[in-house]
Amino acid sequence: MSDDALSNLLHEDRRFPPPAELAANANVTEADFAEADADFEGFWAKQAELISWGTKPTQVLDWSNPPFAKWYADGTLNVTYNCLDRHVEAGKGDRVAYHFEGEPGDTRSITYAELLAEVSKAANALTGLGVKTGDRVAIYMPMILETVVAMLACARIGAVHTVVFGGFSADALADRILDCGVEVVITADGGNRRGAPSALKPAVDAALERCPGVHTVLVVKRTGQETAMVEGRDQWWSDVVEPASDQHTPEMFPAEHPLYVMYTSGSTGKPKGILHTTGGYLVGVTYSTWATFDLKEDDIYWTAADIGWVTGHSYIVYGPLANGATSVMYEGTPDTPHQGRWWELIEKYKVSILYCAPTAIRTFMKWGAEIPAKFDLSSLRVLGSVGEPINPEAYVWYRTNIGLDKTPVVDTWWQTETGMHMISPMPGVASCKPGAAMRAIPGVVVDVVNDEGQPVGNGQGGYLVVSKPWPAMLRTLWGDDERYVDTYWSRFPGVYFAGDGAKKDDDGDIWLLGRVDDVMNVSGHRMSTTEIESALVSHPRVAEAAVVGASDPTTGQAIVAFVILRSEEGVDDAEIVKTLRNHVRTEIGPIASPRQIMVVEELPKTRSGKIMRRLLRDIAENRELGDVTTLQDSSVMNLIKGNMASSAED
Repeated sequence: MSDDALSNLLHEDRRFPPPAELAANANVTEADFAEADADFEGFWAKQAELISWGTKPTQVLDWSNPPFAKWYADGTLNVTYNCLDRHVEAGKGDRVAYHFEGEPGDTRSITYAELLAEVSKAANALTGLGVKTGDRVAIYMPMILETVVAMLACARIGAVHTVVFGGFSADALADRILDCGVEVVITADGGNRRGAPSALKPAVDAALERCPGVHTVLVVKRTGQETAMVEGRDQWWSDVVEPASDQHTPEMFPAEHPLYVMYTSGSTGKPKGILHTTGGYLVGVTYSTWATFDLKEDDIYWTAADIGWVTGHSYIVYGPLANGATSVMYEGTPDTPHQGRWWELIEKYKVSILYCAPTAIRTFMKWGAEIPAKFDLSSLRVLGSVGEPINPEAYVWYRTNIGLDKTPVVDTWWQTETGMHMISPMPGVASCKPGAAMRAIPGVVVDVVNDEGQPVGNGQGGYLVVSKPWPAMLRTLWGDDERYVDTYWSRFPGVYFAGDGAKKDDDGDIWLLGRVDDVMNVSGHRMSTTEIESALVSHPRVAEAAVVGASDPTTGQAIVAFVILRSEEGVDDAEIVKTLRNHVRTEIGPIASPRQIMVVEELPKTRSGKIMRRLLRDIAENRELGDVTTLQDSSVMNLIKGNMASSAED
């Protein structure tokens, strides 16, 4: 297998320079890259001044025991003080922290002063329940303000929170509770989902049958549905938190004090608990929120993700609040009560920064550009993309129809493990290329290497690595240092291997190719599923595509594609399959021609919008389906499976 595998298959000539006004007033300029390159530690010492310290650190990075980093190790701070108290003390208590919009249409705008009072009550209540510094608290909640309050209350008293996405099963919740040694769970009766209340408490009850160590469950009343309460263990949030004092003095903790554990989804076997600590993480997310989104005082900022994922931690809660931003928070789905719901909210709140996943963008493409065209989106000035590589056509659609052909689109690459943005265009600097993550943000050092760990040249592909430590990096896997080393630091000595394939284009800019697992070996040629998906979506009839590799006796692996057509088109499966196969041949070459193309109505996705390609691989290989508990709608698998046999190439 050649070292120039994963080389540049698709060529992209389109360029979108930053708007002149944005570039003239940008938070980050080319000088910031030069400064970070010249003095790496000095750069991160300067960014540490963005936050408030109890004891200012004298040391920036301790890398004396790699891969176990310490950042700002002799400093002390309180995360919640940085997110709330200091803004109130600075006279900004009346600023709105969140415009909350419930799916049924209920709203609440909460100021920094009001949020501080709520968090202080919750901190006092948790302390009253016996929660101490270092104890672990599980949060299994819908997208409501109390979820933010619970996280910040834990951080305020030095308790470690582990937020478990509200779509996870009882078994997944139990696994995480047991691994982390949780004693207190915060949940809700349910949340609103697609126009109906969706219960959460029953999953907690089922999980806790395996978790005798949990002594207290706090339950927020959100939907008002009937909820079983276990006497002596379960208490209503309103009975415990509301009467508590709204005065609370935050304690300062060492910079390396654990802040939260987040479990990566989709892994087999024992869940991986990613540990993030306090000082470096807060510096990383505070800086990257300000830098990547060019965040200004008067921006209205919306990360359309779930708090149960790392995007929600870093870019709904900690990063925006540390910057004193005003955010929008929405409980429900993009199509409830109608397919224009997001655009309605942008018009209502005059949102200026939108951050969402490529899967959402491709769904909007499928629904049609005429829907966002009905709303006033002129307030938008920066668009962001997160979750997986964005294909060029979705990028251009997003920029054209949502950004009105004037906004930069920042395609961010990072992970649960990295805690913060690692690669992204800076909106005031980069001439963006559709589909490219471009280059590492200032202060982050990445490279693309071959099988031997040697950097590849421009126009070549390989494996994405991070060459230097960064402030928000994971410190270890909870309770398993050995697995941390083996998983992230053993493939290429001395550098962090992300598990993603990437390529450098002719200019040296970085394109992400998805997980290395999503690279296929067809007749000795390694090809990225991302590239073939991009080729498919570049056809005007295709709204979304997912590509997987399946065993093939002739070629080793064969390409199997699942496509969703744009809704306004009629469907002639046989004709469109032939057309799309030829289209891929034209765009990439005969070697990339799919063995099978199946037209489907929906793809299997988690509720955060990620396509679960491993389930599609199970179907392509005619295997028994793996775990479907995290799917938004598990019935889609039966629909896809039922049609699979008829789609093979004649």
